[in-house]
Amino acid sequence: MRVGLDYRPATVAPQSGIGRQVRALEQALLSREQTELVRFTEAPLQHAQRQTACCPPWSGLLDGLQRPHVRMRFEARFLPRALREQRIDLYIATANMGLPIGRKPAGTRYVVLLHDLFQLTERNFHRSRFKALAYRLIDGVSIAWSVWIADYVWCPSQFSAKEAARLFPFAAHKLRVLPNLVEAFAGTPARCPDSLPRRFWLAVGTREPRKNMPRFVDCWRQAREQSDQVPDLVLIGHADDLPAPLRQLPGLHWLSGIGDAELHGLYATTECLWQPSFAEGFGLPVVEALSLGTPVALACGSALDEVAPLSSPRFTADQPDELLACMLRLAHQPELRNQLELQQWAARFDFTAYRTRLEQLLQELAR
Repeated sequence: MRVGLDYRPATVAPQSGIGRQVRALEQALLSREQTELVRFTEAPLQHAQRQTACCPPWSGLLDGLQRPHVRMRFEARFLPRALREQRIDLYIATANMGLPIGRKPAGTRYVVLLHDLFQLTERNFHRSRFKALAYRLIDGVSIAWSVWIADYVWCPSQFSAKEAARLFPFAAHKLRVLPNLVEAFAGTPARCPDSLPRRFWLAVGTREPRKNMPRFVDCWRQAREQSDQVPDLVLIGHADDLPAPLRQLPGLHWLSGIGDAELHGLYATTECLWQPSFAEGFGLPVVEALSLGTPVALACGSALDEVAPLSSPRFTADQPDELLACMLRLAHQPELRNQLELQQWAARFDFTAYRTRLEQLLQELAR
């Protein structure tokens, strides 16, 4: 079987959530017998990716590959012919959309990885209201096309699959769940910055409104006013993502641009990881923390109900009183680090589990 993989997310942002899942799928496909992998991407003419991938003859800009007109040129002008020339049996689009525009080559099957539908259901971060509206319309058409033409749609959670069935009922019969791969951290964790105290809480991701960070940080501020047992808070993100009054609170630490070793060290050291999102298609930081035996506290609902043990502390995302009460309770009675139990839970998302489920889905396609 010759499998074509949309590698654009890994070319542009290999450390992003989607980029890491593309590389996970790449790794699993390369480990499969009687399977040839062909990567398809766009990159500058001198980019190293052109040595290992099938690329169009024109030069691409890494910071512009997700712009609608750039995607259209790749998916309509380049991809259909390239799939025929490469004799691809299965092509996998990896970023909610991106299947070729036009007539499907005879004998080629299509799959789209639908990570989530927040582009259509949530208020995402954009520089202007006009841009937000334009992208919502364009993304809506692009996602609908890919879901329509795909033979199967793979989602990382039951939540994402149910949302897809709600928005695209015509595709309900071809929705399948392929939980994300969350590999254990390799190597030695980096030492936490000296500026951080011995006790701290951690939260990852601040940009999108659905992350619920303004409410979360404000509740943490109130908890600090009520109890001196509430630890400092480390946010991985950018201060500009929060309202000005919340950006420089005493005890609040900002980190950005960190690598895997630094993230490993923070997960391993923090007293608790907090995930207060209104909506998540999977919840990668939750499983990463659990894989190291680190307790997590998270909001109820969306895919977060699927990625952590039932015993993990939970609260309603839009109920500040619940969140505040949870913070005060964990400040005075921190969760025990039951490392073996949490690591066993996280193992359901490791490479063995991922490859097993992927093989089931590929066998279904073959039938």
